[in-house]
Amino acid sequence: MVLQAWEELSVAFSSDATPIVFASDRHVQVLDASTGRLLKFLKGHTDVVRSVALSSDGTRIVSGSMDKSVRVWDASTGSTGAELGTLNGHTKGVTSIAFSSDGRRIVSGSWDNSVRMWDASTGAELKTLNGHTENVLSVAFSSDGTRIVSGSGDQSVGVWDALTGAEFKVLNGHTGAVSAIAPSSDGTRIASGSADCSVRVWDIMDHDKHWVPTPDNWIISLPYSQRLLCMPPEFNQALCPSPTLLRVSREGCATTLNFTNSKVGTEWAECYASSAF
Repeated sequence: MVLQAWEELSVAFSSDATPIVFASDRHVQVLDASTGRLLKFLKGHTDVVRSVALSSDGTRIVSGSMDKSVRVWDASTGSTGAELGTLNGHTKGVTSIAFSSDGRRIVSGSWDNSVRMWDASTGAELKTLNGHTENVLSVAFSSDGTRIVSGSGDQSVGVWDALTGAEFKVLNGHTGAVSAIAPSSDGTRIASGSADCSVRVWDIMDHDKHWVPTPDNWIISLPYSQRLLCMPPEFNQALCPSPTLLRVSREGCATTLNFTNSKVGTEWAECYASSAF
């Protein structure tokens, strides 16, 4: 089945895969996934709609537009839909939006370099997350709702505490704008897609065994700079420094190392001593 419309910039399925919601120029359309029949045509935005999302229970639709607004719609009403609220606060176009898994919060990213979190019921702005230095292009909640993840034109992935709004981690490594991000279901990893033509998978847990390569071909631990391994120069070119777990690019997968279960320094000495008796 081919669905004809204006330029589609965002598409979302409902949890039961029955309706499809997509952005189409300045409007939001809802189609029957089996027949392609138009179910709803939602008007209200005054500029291009860049992102749409459905609540997990399928009762609400949220849309973000270059008109700087986020709008929440009743997905269960008639063919024209009912606008439940307009969330204003961004000072430039809204590029990405997402519901939390419980449907109680909405997160939005914007060309104003900010990430904002909203109460989905009242429309109140709960947090403004500042830290990116370029456009925010993609946002998402972790499955448990405790983290917000953002990808930006500044080439970084931001990880935020959704309760306090504090920046939890900044993941650097991409050499192009980060336009797509997705947390894993268990919240331990993030996948990011970038204009550098690569996809990276990141470990966001607080491990002590992060590492980096050095110019003299050693792998050293962070933050203590202990030497872990000496690598031949030809392998160093393809290494994927932690917390990156995997990098897929046009050249293929990079070499990865995992020192999570390694023992160094006094830990190694204790491990050796205990195994000797």
